[in-house]
Amino acid sequence: MSKYIFVTGGVTSSLGKGIVSASLGKLLSARGYSVTIQKFDPYINVDPGTLNPYEHGECYVTEDGAETDLDLGHYERFLNQPMSKRNNVTTGKVYQTVINKEREGAYLGKTVQVVPHITDEIQRRMVLLGEDDAYDIIITEIGGTVGDIESQPFLEAFRQLRWKLGKSNCINIHLTLIPYLETSGELKTKPTQHSVKELLENGIQPDILVCRTHYPLTKDVKRKIALFCNVKINAVIEAIDLPNIYEVPLVLHKEELDKIVLNKLKLSGGKEPDLHDWKAFIKRITNPKSSVEIGLIGKYIELHDAYKSILESFIHAGAVNECQVNIRYIQSDNLDERNAVEYLDNLDAVLVAPGFGFRGVEGKLEAVRYVRENKIPFFGICLGMQCAVVEIARHILELKDANSTEMDRNTPHPVISLMEEQKTIIKKGGTMRLGAYQCTLKKESKVAAIYQSNQVSERHRHRYEFNNDYLSQFEQNGLIATGINPGSKLVEIMELKNHPWFIGVQFHPELKSTVANPHPLFVSFVKAAMNYRKAKTAKKKNKPGKLLSNV
Repeated sequence: MSKYIFVTGGVTSSLGKGIVSASLGKLLSARGYSVTIQKFDPYINVDPGTLNPYEHGECYVTEDGAETDLDLGHYERFLNQPMSKRNNVTTGKVYQTVINKEREGAYLGKTVQVVPHITDEIQRRMVLLGEDDAYDIIITEIGGTVGDIESQPFLEAFRQLRWKLGKSNCINIHLTLIPYLETSGELKTKPTQHSVKELLENGIQPDILVCRTHYPLTKDVKRKIALFCNVKINAVIEAIDLPNIYEVPLVLHKEELDKIVLNKLKLSGGKEPDLHDWKAFIKRITNPKSSVEIGLIGKYIELHDAYKSILESFIHAGAVNECQVNIRYIQSDNLDERNAVEYLDNLDAVLVAPGFGFRGVEGKLEAVRYVRENKIPFFGICLGMQCAVVEIARHILELKDANSTEMDRNTPHPVISLMEEQKTIIKKGGTMRLGAYQCTLKKESKVAAIYQSNQVSERHRHRYEFNNDYLSQFEQNGLIATGINPGSKLVEIMELKNHPWFIGVQFHPELKSTVANPHPLFVSFVKAAMNYRKAKTAKKKNKPGKLLSNV
């Protein structure tokens, strides 16, 4: 049978349960076990698809079209395997299922309650991946912080499941914080003790404590934690703050977390994990041979998690090119024709990010115009591609007031319009064009050379599309559709002729970039930024200086 690991968090939120789960998954996978990771979120939304990025960060989309928590992106990037709609469960999904069953008469005569009906449904979903797909190990991250009222049904479900399966088949890793007090010069263990006490009140004794800390834990501190939290001293794992998340598996392996987990699950140690490629990746990150400045033009830049997969894709692509990618965040609301030079002139490339709604779009259009005219490498993703289409329609095709119908329903030139199948849809949740779709690439195009293929599959999340009624006009003026969906004929990719690197994509390539397989579009884009910087530097060196007359 499958073995189950549940990762909980205490003291404070945002400690990194997702990274710890992904790192442990990476280590166990490297030992030869088949591993998957799932996230249980306590909010009542059915999924994060209708949440503002400021509320929740990025909405991550799986191959099968599920809108999920951004932690699933970490799982995929670390494990290099796709997640599915079954890897993310919310309170909303659980209650929706139970209520639908009640309406159908499944509980006829019974009073439907949190215990047992809600907790039973949670348990059913907790073991679903183990039963159907027969993974060796299922890691489950329980969102929120122990003590939150909304997390209690998940903890109770875990308690019951552990009682049914036995402690050798179902263990708990509890992530806590060990704060450092500057005034006394001490690491304080009391918050961790109280967090474990909260767990005990829910009937759960943690098996392993992973302790986030800014300073190394001494043996005395570990011994104190072990004594008062009733765990073995070797099960107190130091998780020291690190410069990047990809070093976490190495630190946890050094602390022998993977070995301790296997021992508690009564599994043989398997082979020693081969982390050679992972270490080589980190070496390239930490020892770059060059650097570039890339502008990210977005609407939600105050919260970097809104663009999490894009940022991680740049790290992957930077490693391939042995280049440090420095991101300059530019709020599109602040960008206009008067300050475009100030914001964009010193950049080596510009990415116009995805988003929804009219706010900040004119700033994105100005960014597209500037990089197009100044031959700066440009990458547009989803709305970013649509902005490129609108800008070129206005300034090259001379279609005055051209726009997307998302921004202006009455535009005389709807070069971007609502997809036909979307026009009758009223409900917002889970109704966009979601998940993986095929794309046929035009032979001898830049993207075909980048992908080294004429057929690719990419993930989508949008309602609006390029209006094919204008396709011939655009292609006559140099903006070529080089990627087309073979079934719907939807334009997926557009390239601008006579420009060093100007590509817009309707899909989200950042969702498929992993450590083991960096996305080729990002790799090529970073390379284009490096070439632009190199040419710009050479031009400055060769520029003749002013001649000073003799006095």
